[in-house]
Amino acid sequence: MPNAGDFFITTLQKSHLEWGTHRYTGTRDIIYGEGYLQIPRKDAKAIGIYNSNHSSGLNTFNCNSADGFLSNVPLKASGSMAAGDVYAKQFQGSGNLQLLGGWFHHVGAKKGDRVKVTWTSPTDIEIEKL
Repeated sequence: MPNAGDFFITTLQKSHLEWGTHRYTGTRDIIYGEGYLQIPRKDAKAIGIYNSNHSSGLNTFNCNSADGFLSNVPLKASGSMAAGDVYAKQFQGSGNLQLLGGWFHHVGAKKGDRVKVTWTSPTDIEIEKL
């Protein structure tokens, strides 16, 4: 379980910025404006960032952005490297896959930019474009 002060830094790729359109699958329609934040595997393990496969049940966090654009919005830790794996591989808007895409647009994010994700409490995070 994350603690206040825990953080990781992730580097944005095209697929993170254009999740709804830059796809390698035809499993769903194109949706503009979607985005996600990749969670590096080593950081997921070190911090204890779990998906819904873990028994703790804690995989949704209250999120604020350092610039004030996002305020107390739910981000969900989800995905896995393999079926049944308990470590999350990404943060996405909980119930709103365009939430991070809107923030990316607001901060002018582009491929190669870095984002810092910091826990301010075990259930609250702040994201900041570096």
